[in-house]
Amino acid sequence: MDFLKEYNLEKIDKKLLEEALTHSSYSNEHKESKNYERLEFLGDAVLELITSEYFYLNTDCKEGEMTKKRASFVCEQALAYYVKQIGYDKYIRVGHGQEHDINDTIIADTYESVLGAIYLSLGYDVAKKYVYKTVIPYIEKDFMFFDDYKTRLQELVQTDKKSLEYVLVNEYGQSHDKTFEVEVRIDNIIYGKGRGKSKKEAEQHAAFDAYKKSAK
Repeated sequence: MDFLKEYNLEKIDKKLLEEALTHSSYSNEHKESKNYERLEFLGDAVLELITSEYFYLNTDCKEGEMTKKRASFVCEQALAYYVKQIGYDKYIRVGHGQEHDINDTIIADTYESVLGAIYLSLGYDVAKKYVYKTVIPYIEKDFMFFDDYKTRLQELVQTDKKSLEYVLVNEYGQSHDKTFEVEVRIDNIIYGKGRGKSKKEAEQHAAFDAYKKSAK
């Protein structure tokens, strides 16, 4: 795993790392394996502490504003983005039924679970350095991870007087845990795709995908 060397994590407990990259669908099929949920719980707390400390020490924001800012950099979309940039999303282990649906929810979970594994294996200081390399640069750039991209895309398309529509192309999963897939089409050409636990969320993700391409 190249990212271990890049982020000075070669000494991490490899069993913990394996657990941090194992989804419950995999552990359900392989009873000897543990999944990442407990590490995710721990990593969530570590991430909250490190980012909270950063905002406290480096801004003059009031409590409510710090809370809002922190939330925008530890949301699902942001965490999934960090993982993809680091490059370990391809190592996530899922069950056979999940192999074609390693979605952003799963990917985002592993940022926190891997952070939990780093904390347990290598300590708080190393975990903090890791967050400062993978998260803090986006805070410093005030990077925008989530917004109302449907509105932004609509405004962009209207300037060119093109048609815009969102098409539900697939939905799967049990009734209490459905996943929806949506395509956004501009002049009947597919510009973006998105998944979500609701149609609205899937549409926003599709709009974000299309907005990135259209705004270039």
